[in-house]
Amino acid sequence: MIYKFMNIYKQILLKYWGYSGFRPMQEEIIASVAEGRDTLALLPTGGGKSITFQVPAMAAEGVCLVITPLIALMKDQVENLLSKGIKAVAVYSGMNWEEIRIALDNCVFGDIKFLYLSPERIETELFIGYLQKMKVNLIAVDEAHCISQWGYDFRPSYLKISEIRKLIPNVPVLALTATATKDVVDDIQEKLLFRQKNVLKKSFERKKPCLSC
Repeated sequence: MIYKFMNIYKQILLKYWGYSGFRPMQEEIIASVAEGRDTLALLPTGGGKSITFQVPAMAAEGVCLVITPLIALMKDQVENLLSKGIKAVAVYSGMNWEEIRIALDNCVFGDIKFLYLSPERIETELFIGYLQKMKVNLIAVDEAHCISQWGYDFRPSYLKISEIRKLIPNVPVLALTATATKDVVDDIQEKLLFRQKNVLKKSFERKKPCLSC
């Protein structure tokens, strides 16, 4: 049934990003998220991962939390959203207390649509206090392989995501990564407290020619 709402998402895509249609897998991922399902999406770098959480979050009331370890990418995405007239803020190491407080205030009392956070920020008492006042519509976890000790670039602070999920249990999570082994895929879903396993992966297999046709 969710596909009948896909026109709304396509209208958002066209209005803010100027595209008339989604890339392969984007539509399936967006539909899964819109159904409220915890989703692990494996998309290659440059495959349009940000669209898969930005579009459904734009269609829903409230703010989308985007957790990413890459501060430079975080700043770029915030600037890109602001240039489109979409309100977004970022909280990361190096900001002073007052800057962080103002950003979080705007997420609670303003009309911010996207709050980008480094994983280290989510475990602070200040953020936890504000989180419980926010209307969160989605948690997007970029570079999700960082949560798994079976993968590369393990970041212990990513394990704290499960704690914030307990505070907002009805909010779906979209985990994104470019590639992951089966062990890492299973580990990501376990560590992020997926309510049901749900993996969407773009296939890179080339169809073999039919020699008997």
